[in-house]
Amino acid sequence: MRSRSNSGVKLDNYARVVQQTILQHQNPVTGLLPASIDHPDAWVRDNVYSIVSVWALSLAYRKNADRDEDKAKAYELEQSVVKLMRGVLQCIMRQLDKVEKFKYSRSTKDSLHAKYNTRTCATVVGDDQWGHLQVDATSLFLLFLAQMTASGLHIIYTQDEVDVVQNLMFYIEAAYKVADYGMWERGDKTNQGITELNASSIGTAKAALEALDELNLFGAKGGPGSVVHALADDIQHCQSILTSMLPRASISKEVDAGVLAILTYPAFAVEDMSIVNMTKEEIISKLQGRYGCCRFLRDGHKTPREDANRLYYESAELKLFENIECEWPLFWTYLILDGIFSNSHEQVQEYQEALEGILIKQKDGIKLLPELYSVPPDKVDEEYENPHSVERIPMGKCPLKWGQSLYILGKLLAEGFLAPGEIDPLNRRFSTIPKPDVVVQVSILAETEEIKELLMKNGINVETVADIHPIHVQPSRVLSHIYARLGRNPRLGLTGRPYRRIGVLGTSKFYIIRNTIFAFTPQFIDHKQFYLALDNKMIVEMLRNEIAYLSSRWRITGRPTVTFPISQTMLTEDRTDLDPAVLATLKKLQDGYYGGARTQTGKLSEFLTTSCCAHLSFLDGKAPGGMVRHGGHCDDDDDDDDDDDSDGYVHELRCDDEADDLAQYLDHLLAHSAPKKSKRSAGGLGRFKAVATKTKEMVSLMSKAQDLNIHNVNMYLPSKLFRSSQPSLNLNLTDPSAPQETQGSEVSISVESGIPRDESGAVDYIALVQLLKDTTNLQDQADILYILFKDKGMEWDTQLQGKGSTVRSLLSELYEKAGDLKHWGLIRMISGMLKKKVEELDSACSDLLAHQKHLTVGLPPEPREKTITAPIPPDQLAALIDEASDNNVSVAILTQEIMVYLAMSIRTQPSLFSEMFRLRIGLIIQVMATELAQSLNCSGEEATESLTSLSPFELKNLLHHILSGREFGVQRSVREVDAGVSPAISIHHLGNAGATKSERAGISKLKSDMKMGAGAQSLDVEKIESGRYRLPSVESLDISDSLPASKDARHGQWLRRRRLDGALNRVPVGFYQKVWKILQKCHGLSIEGFVLPSSTTREMTPGEIKFSVHVETVLNRVPQPEYRQLLVEAILVLTMLADVDIPSIGSIVHVEKIVHQANDMFYKDQKDLGAEDHILEKDPSTGVCRLLYDSAPSGRFGSMTYLTKAVAVYVQDFMPSGACAVQ
Repeated sequence: MRSRSNSGVKLDNYARVVQQTILQHQNPVTGLLPASIDHPDAWVRDNVYSIVSVWALSLAYRKNADRDEDKAKAYELEQSVVKLMRGVLQCIMRQLDKVEKFKYSRSTKDSLHAKYNTRTCATVVGDDQWGHLQVDATSLFLLFLAQMTASGLHIIYTQDEVDVVQNLMFYIEAAYKVADYGMWERGDKTNQGITELNASSIGTAKAALEALDELNLFGAKGGPGSVVHALADDIQHCQSILTSMLPRASISKEVDAGVLAILTYPAFAVEDMSIVNMTKEEIISKLQGRYGCCRFLRDGHKTPREDANRLYYESAELKLFENIECEWPLFWTYLILDGIFSNSHEQVQEYQEALEGILIKQKDGIKLLPELYSVPPDKVDEEYENPHSVERIPMGKCPLKWGQSLYILGKLLAEGFLAPGEIDPLNRRFSTIPKPDVVVQVSILAETEEIKELLMKNGINVETVADIHPIHVQPSRVLSHIYARLGRNPRLGLTGRPYRRIGVLGTSKFYIIRNTIFAFTPQFIDHKQFYLALDNKMIVEMLRNEIAYLSSRWRITGRPTVTFPISQTMLTEDRTDLDPAVLATLKKLQDGYYGGARTQTGKLSEFLTTSCCAHLSFLDGKAPGGMVRHGGHCDDDDDDDDDDDSDGYVHELRCDDEADDLAQYLDHLLAHSAPKKSKRSAGGLGRFKAVATKTKEMVSLMSKAQDLNIHNVNMYLPSKLFRSSQPSLNLNLTDPSAPQETQGSEVSISVESGIPRDESGAVDYIALVQLLKDTTNLQDQADILYILFKDKGMEWDTQLQGKGSTVRSLLSELYEKAGDLKHWGLIRMISGMLKKKVEELDSACSDLLAHQKHLTVGLPPEPREKTITAPIPPDQLAALIDEASDNNVSVAILTQEIMVYLAMSIRTQPSLFSEMFRLRIGLIIQVMATELAQSLNCSGEEATESLTSLSPFELKNLLHHILSGREFGVQRSVREVDAGVSPAISIHHLGNAGATKSERAGISKLKSDMKMGAGAQSLDVEKIESGRYRLPSVESLDISDSLPASKDARHGQWLRRRRLDGALNRVPVGFYQKVWKILQKCHGLSIEGFVLPSSTTREMTPGEIKFSVHVETVLNRVPQPEYRQLLVEAILVLTMLADVDIPSIGSIVHVEKIVHQANDMFYKDQKDLGAEDHILEKDPSTGVCRLLYDSAPSGRFGSMTYLTKAVAVYVQDFMPSGACAVQ
């Protein structure tokens, strides 16, 4: 018998440690591990971490086997791992009803439990008796399931279990917007059961989704049916939210040592090395002690000052735990692993030596890692005064199995028994390695042969949808429906993925579905319900955004391929050429550089070899039974066409009694080459050719397309039979295709005729309908319909052309006409009346909230201004916006639009939003209108009309300029415009000297053609009815009068800057931390009667988002943005006193008094210098001199000069000697 090698002896020693500390506690029936003798339940997170050392040891035995017994030992250890992982899976499978509910509700009531009965896998406490929602625990289980499967373990046995794992991926895929209780099971650190977004949960979920994507859960023996899929867009959402959060761990924790688990092993979730290093430094500098790291600042758990009789803390109580937080050796095990993975031997040595010094050695020589070290009760004051000075005592579980396991793992790696790649077979550790530049491939498709010829004339060679056969192109919503079939399992009551839109990362791949290749158009092409897609410049802008996003976020093998269809709506009005904006974009794409990204244009078939291609094998038909056709005879080609984009469950659903919309739609789609003319969709991208006369299948196809919300179906039919281009509607609107409103004699209504009345003086609605029938003016028709909408409601039948001509149907028709004419003011107003919603309104709102930005809608002050702090369903969100807008339809629709633009900006340029925690959309709209009023030198009413009449692209442009903080100008276009159309407005960037950037650089100026108010003769409703029937404008906006005109280009510049910063809640860097410091020296700050008490610093630490939001809330009580900004400047001067060595600056400091004192000094100085009264005019609402608002901060007459003087005078009273401390 061979003698045991040295390594073998060492391994046997580790096996003994693992057996005694972990495996001897494993339940023989379920495989689960109890937390400790005092805590017999099995926590999911602790179980997974605990078994990692067993898995590592099994790998080490297999690798270093001296003899057959070692291989047997390796197998035995592997089976213990499988037993535990399957035990956790059993616990989860007993709660599948919760997984199913949670996918839709994301409610804490529907979450999987965090701990289970070790003996039975049953639940141990009620749904509401524990902080169960811990996305990181479920994610950690999935992450190790993936890693262990990749290392060769067989954990998943059946197809049903594959479906369970797939649904668990749906459970965690929205982690970036799910507020949970986090790693420490308490949520907000006050321990009051308040959930919050946690960086550790988001990071672990991202890692799990990446690890499982395209993984075969049956390992090497599995077929295509056992592969699971994640959506790249969800992974990237998690990534961008993580980047925006770190180094903060959550709203209430400015730093948390638990984040180490996502910075290093096991998750490696953060891709930016600078963020990884910065977060590690924060953790080490703020949390590390002599015995490990604290979990987070002011953590009261097991400290002598914690009241063990209650779960929660009082807010002001948290200050008691400062400097005496318990220290956890666990975090040093992460730092040891981090050193091993980053090849930092010094780090490994440093932490191993520190850890060895605090482990508890038993008689048998086994070293145990205790849960935490606490300050002895009699030494609390000493430790508080001199942190890290007293000797601490071990408390809690000993060993903490989770920490013990990671300690053993670190030893096995450090001593060379394992290489890092062996416990990370999926190579997560390479996530921070820089990725090569991405080239975005763009394939341009023409909807019709005519468009193809137009493009050829312009030197752009493209294919039509018919030319690309056998590749098939479908809209992104078909992909959403297909993915909704993924993981569906009726036996387990699982419905698959909730129907959600697929982002640009998902639509930029090729898909092989039942042996047919598919491409999908991006989601923004699908905007059929809302008017953004009517603006070609906006479509081009969205394309630019998506390409920029792809180039920065693409992480998949192969290049992204964007399929961009050119449709009828992208032509000029006379249909003779392409829209100039679209043409310019296509040229730029061909040049190879667009939107900051490298691009390559070409045919779809040329891109097949270089693109990313996903095989959706779950559609290859799982059910018994052959295919039985419903739809009559089809030839072989059509057979392919059917299969190509069907959902794969077609086989299965054919056997069901209940027909499936998607299956039938995909069956019929492309099977019939002669499409039938359909009701025109709102955007009018495509219509069916009226050729099919007798096939009821086509009717069925149409109804299925409508059921699935698929618009412009013929855009995606590979048929040569496209419709001829439609003539655009003329301005007089006497087009025979729209007879309802325009038939009859064309009587021109004079302004004087007014609203018809009956004998009693009431409105004569019958005559009004006749007037509607006779008038050909778009604005008049809208005015009349608005009166009918207000007085009679949407469903009132006008009897215009017999029955069925309801106000709603007439408004819809008018919406189409206004859309054709790009009459944005009317389009927005009718959208508001029809209660149209932006399709992704709720996802835009969720995106902003996930970036830790609270939203307010409506104009200040509260209660009219409503705050949104958590995601809400789309219908509720739309209703809230309507309510906050005082049911003003224009404000409501602008609010929706701006929310979407803010979400687009935060996705591609998150830096624009730094130091802003609350986005006040009502105030942003107000500032936009004010900007237009000042720049165009017009009244507030005209400015609000101009704002609602801006095209979507110009509105987004204006918002971007305001957000970017750069000076910009707005001017009316000088060129002649058509009669009846308001002059265009262009927005441009201003240089330092007030000249436009284009004038300095000689670049052609940005021109925008914006059509407002059609028609010269308009029914003057406002004059006749004093406001009752007034067309909704944004008249509630409080727009201050323009400043007197001045030759000096800088006149009004500082007022404008303050107004913008105030509206955007923009403050100087480090402002909130300084406010925290000054609150330590007084009893509170009073702002317009609202007090920010110093007690807030007893609960919150300086770097907490929660503290920043709290300060912001008090500042937001001030409705005037420029006045709010002066208050911010006054507080900034006050904060300078925080660094001066004085104990106190008084009780409550009234900030507005300081501002008024500064204002009085300023006014007096200006008066003394002979300034005239009209220059020193005061703002009636605040009493502050308007000229002070417009003063630069620095200089002899600067605002800061006067504020500093005012602070000195104000604080002088509180100085002990009576002398001022400010020199």
